[in-house]
Amino acid sequence: MSERLFYANQLAISRTLTRIENDRSVAREIIGSLEERDYHVVGITGSPGAGKSTLTDRLALLSSKEKRTAIIAIDPSSPFTGGAFLGDRIRMKSSTKSEEIFVRSMASRGKVGGLSPSIYDAVEFLGRSGFDRVFVETVGAGQSETDIENLADVVLLVLAPGLGDDVQTMKAGIMEIGDIFAVNKMDLPGASQLATRTGAILEMSGRELPIILTNSINGQGVEELHNLIEKALGELDISGAIEEKRRRRTLYNNLNSVYQIIKEDFSENAKLEELMNYLLENRRLSDES
Repeated sequence: MSERLFYANQLAISRTLTRIENDRSVAREIIGSLEERDYHVVGITGSPGAGKSTLTDRLALLSSKEKRTAIIAIDPSSPFTGGAFLGDRIRMKSSTKSEEIFVRSMASRGKVGGLSPSIYDAVEFLGRSGFDRVFVETVGAGQSETDIENLADVVLLVLAPGLGDDVQTMKAGIMEIGDIFAVNKMDLPGASQLATRTGAILEMSGRELPIILTNSINGQGVEELHNLIEKALGELDISGAIEEKRRRRTLYNNLNSVYQIIKEDFSENAKLEELMNYLLENRRLSDES
């Protein structure tokens, strides 16, 4: 099936994503049948209640004016079916109504780090199917939710006053994955102070990264944020760093595949998650050294 047909037929995309989500071997077969192409992944993460879904909605609308755009909204898993609760998708009213944007809810399936293995395949499928921008909005589980760094080309960390983000910004795990920082709900007391404190923490860690105040409800600052994201992606392309991002994504997709196979065959092994996290962490340290 051609890229154009996939892009035009959202029902076909949805059905294929369901197959990808339910069967890893089928996923690899489907993805392997499509040609590789250039696309970008934007990860959006942060504390629950920070306004990630509404912000993602507005950013996708801006993106869709020039780029073929898709959203994967990762929701908590239902304890009964294992499927997504669809809470994020409900808050993306503009994108779900737009014929120019494809929106898919996927379940985290309790994966520590925030991303289930099938999400990597879903992103790769959408990219090969003709989408130029794939936004991935995470559940927002806090410090443990760092997998998005391995999936996305650019990570947007969304903070908001009054949600404990004053403390959250002190936690290295979540702070280290951000490429751009948005302090949302800028109309609330404490927003400017949170932005200032975040900047001070980044400066102490030797990182100079963009921090912007936004209001996802009325759109204030969102276009400027969109421009920052596009600038960051453009710099990755020019420098060639985007290739390393893609190699990293492939590596972690393969690691997740191996993990899933082992988990299915040795589900009684309580040490499995600990072992895989150890291997992933040591790979990360090896990359940095």
